[in-house]
Amino acid sequence: MELRHLRYFAVLAEELHFGRAAERLHMAQPPLSQRIRDLERELGVRLFDRTRHRVQLTEAGALLLEHVRPVLAGVDTAREAMRRIRPGEAGVLRVGVPPDTGPTVLRTLTAGFADRVPDVLIDLHELTTDEQLARLREGELDAGVVRHPSDTVGLESGPVARRELGVVLRADHSAAAGGGAVRLRDLDGAPLVIFPRAMAPRLYDHMLTICRDEGFLPGSIRHARNPNFVHGLVLAGRGIHLNEAPATPLIDGLVWRPLERDTLAWLTSVVWVPSRHNEAIASFAEAVSESLAEAGHQIADTASGG
Repeated sequence: MELRHLRYFAVLAEELHFGRAAERLHMAQPPLSQRIRDLERELGVRLFDRTRHRVQLTEAGALLLEHVRPVLAGVDTAREAMRRIRPGEAGVLRVGVPPDTGPTVLRTLTAGFADRVPDVLIDLHELTTDEQLARLREGELDAGVVRHPSDTVGLESGPVARRELGVVLRADHSAAAGGGAVRLRDLDGAPLVIFPRAMAPRLYDHMLTICRDEGFLPGSIRHARNPNFVHGLVLAGRGIHLNEAPATPLIDGLVWRPLERDTLAWLTSVVWVPSRHNEAIASFAEAVSESLAEAGHQIADTASGG
């Protein structure tokens, strides 16, 4: 007994007319009649009394209908549940973005996504890279905007956007003089203000390794994630900070300088679980790339697996 045969039976039981039932089922009348005969043959009972002028349920048909309706309702409920867990198809796409994502990037991102998928609401969550990766694997996020290097094994990634880093210094710091590019080795021994390692362990270790290789060994390390707290520490002389060029002017007493070599950079991409990829996630990845490009990032490569 096939599920589709039960559906054919239920529709005919509601319409009590082969022509109307066939129209509802988007099929021709002869195949419908044949499927009903097959079902009757399999069950060994007559389900309908047919005359030239009318179709009526038999007692056996009425009994079968009582059992079939909850089965079909359960199947429809299950299908709807499966449809709703696919990213975006419930009308909401749950995504993560880094805590330091700028307001201009967020504005461009949300507008670009709305233009591409107007029927899907984007639900933004401010999360670190490792928080996003954990929630993606647990099914609590549909996509994430993460920094690399990171543990993306089992995930797929969209195009990687690159943004070179510079250094935020007190205006009276010796390395700020002249307004030119700064060599990392000229910062050797200075305290470093950096995000907590738990936010993105691989990226944290990667950055400190590059600093060491370039001749910069921090005299001490202070951790901070809030930009205002970071800048307050730098202004108080408690360290220097590595980051991309600021989108808005820094407060008085602070300056940003580019690094002489482009060895340090943010590498950012959208990641997702491969089995959950769909049009909404693809549109989100496009909107992220567009917003980052407008903010000065360069697209470094094409989509790839993790």
